Amino acid sequence: MSSLPAKVIGVVHLLPLPGSPLFGGSMDEIISRAISDCHAYAAGGITSFIIENFGDVPFYPNEVKPVTVAAMTRAVIEVKKIFPDMSLGLNVLRNDAVAAMSIASVAGADFIRVNVHVGAVVSDQGIINGKAYATLRLRRALGSNVKIYCDVDVKHSVQIGNYDLIAQVSDALERALADAIIITGSRTGEPVDVNKLQKIRSRFPYAKIIVGSGANARNVATLLKFADSVIVGTSVKVDGVTSNPVDARRLQAFMKSVR
Repeated sequence: MSSLPAKVIGVVHLLPLPGSPLFGGSMDEIISRAISDCHAYAAGGITSFIIENFGDVPFYPNEVKPVTVAAMTRAVIEVKKIFPDMSLGLNVLRNDAVAAMSIASVAGADFIRVNVHVGAVVSDQGIINGKAYATLRLRRALGSNVKIYCDVDVKHSVQIGNYDLIAQVSDALERALADAIIITGSRTGEPVDVNKLQKIRSRFPYAKIIVGSGANARNVATLLKFADSVIVGTSVKVDGVTSNPVDARRLQAFMKSVR
């Protein structure tokens, strides 16, 4: 796979996994929904997916339990089996980058998303600290080529300390060795501040920048003037609801705007 992020990355929001409060009792159903969403994305022209345990609310702040690692490993393997040529990533919510790197390296994924790779935030899970030191050392120890795409000023959180945006991006790229940075709105499905995006692009013209929330058919062309890629999920789901299946008509409108 290319080391560069795809222009559009479709989110596979897994239904609640075993061990989570809302688990529906069937791992087969979870896999079936994931595969169905991947087929819909592929039919719409998307060549990259990212799998995340979106249904596992409330999230562990850092380390997830072994059952979550097992379930997500199965999901990655099943998707990879059917879509071997697609770029595939995963995000182990809320911030288990070690689990994500381990799963990706063993199951054949290409990249991981890390919500807090550097610095510290206050979130709905409490205080979360970035552990770039652990993730990078694990990648080296595993001899892995999995890329690390990390959020900066991530949604559903507030950065701790007087730590401006440019400093955060600089630290993520230069001190935490992120392969790409992800910029989001304040919450899932909320649009990115384009002025913020433009400011980052101007200061870091060499960086790989990904928009991580709020991309839709109306704004995606503007976003791609400053970002290399967009991650899309909510706006292309049935009724614009994150937990719903992919809506082919919404996706078609979105991809038309991308092109």
